[in-house]
Amino acid sequence: MNPPEKPLIIPIFIPHSGCPHQCAFCNQSIITQSAIPLPGPFEIKEVVSQYLKFKGRREKVEIAFFGGNFLGLNRETLLRLLDYTKPYILEHKIHGIRFSTRPDTITKETLHLLAPYPISAVEIGVQSMNDEVLFASKRGHESRSTINAMALLKQIPVKIGVQVMAGLPEDNETLLLESTRKIAGLSPDFARIYPLMVLNGSMMEKWYTEGRYQPLNLSEAVRLVKEMYRIFRAADVDVIRMGLQASEMMEDPSMVLAGPWHPAFGHLVLSEILYDTVCEKIDQDPDLLTSDALILTVHPRSLSRLRGEKNSNIKKLDMTYPKHEFLIRMDENLSMGEIKIYGTDEMNKGKSAECRR
Repeated sequence: MNPPEKPLIIPIFIPHSGCPHQCAFCNQSIITQSAIPLPGPFEIKEVVSQYLKFKGRREKVEIAFFGGNFLGLNRETLLRLLDYTKPYILEHKIHGIRFSTRPDTITKETLHLLAPYPISAVEIGVQSMNDEVLFASKRGHESRSTINAMALLKQIPVKIGVQVMAGLPEDNETLLLESTRKIAGLSPDFARIYPLMVLNGSMMEKWYTEGRYQPLNLSEAVRLVKEMYRIFRAADVDVIRMGLQASEMMEDPSMVLAGPWHPAFGHLVLSEILYDTVCEKIDQDPDLLTSDALILTVHPRSLSRLRGEKNSNIKKLDMTYPKHEFLIRMDENLSMGEIKIYGTDEMNKGKSAECRR
């Protein structure tokens, strides 16, 4: 049975609006210098029209307000933006509204304002459930705010997402994974995981240049996010993104001064997970350990994930299991991320027809 098709998401950007509080990792120069006004009905109409051209056969379309603290907007502005979506909702062109916001802006009062609108998903900027880490990061709220926000959102029919960070000041592996377990225990529907980057104009830049903060390197970040991913998945929380979206700013060394940046960060994490899975399957199966050749079978779309960046996974397997030859076979009947491993006997039975290194 195929999973339900994801809705078409139409992004409407409200750059840093509703967010007067400066977190340590936030780019202050963007906040103070941005002269981009909030979108009006004409701008929203343009964006919606463009995106609807790519709807295809998807049944659902949602508008997403990105880039700001949505419920932190003043009441008049909030309702005005929501009202801009009404014509598309009445015409059944838009089926839901989603947005991101701080946990301390989710109250009975703000949710009451949303009641007349088809809110489909709310993403909470949790970042951490450790109060000392939140304080060091200048978040301006405590973990209790997230617990309260989740409890309120669970009273209405809405998908709940969480945004969390790795590499925050005063954080460490033990605290990070403990925090992740607490967030997973609140049972959100999905999560985004972001490693902290040192951005020009942020407090973190000053701390970094003074030697008071050292960001994660890429391998550390991949390892930690891999463990976070596993915690979320074990709790049946869907991880929909790992790493920041590639953009001109992220590729600009004058803007991103340090941190574990990689344009395909999530791919690195999933490749590491698949490598670990291969090793576990081999080590736990005595028959595989006696085979000279092992056939790694995956869905065609998992091939690059299996190989790893620059074939790194295959190279590591060759080093870890020098007595074995590794071949790859593709099978469209497998799910993404699933892997089956056959030994020499299976290969001799004709299962190697599509094998290749």
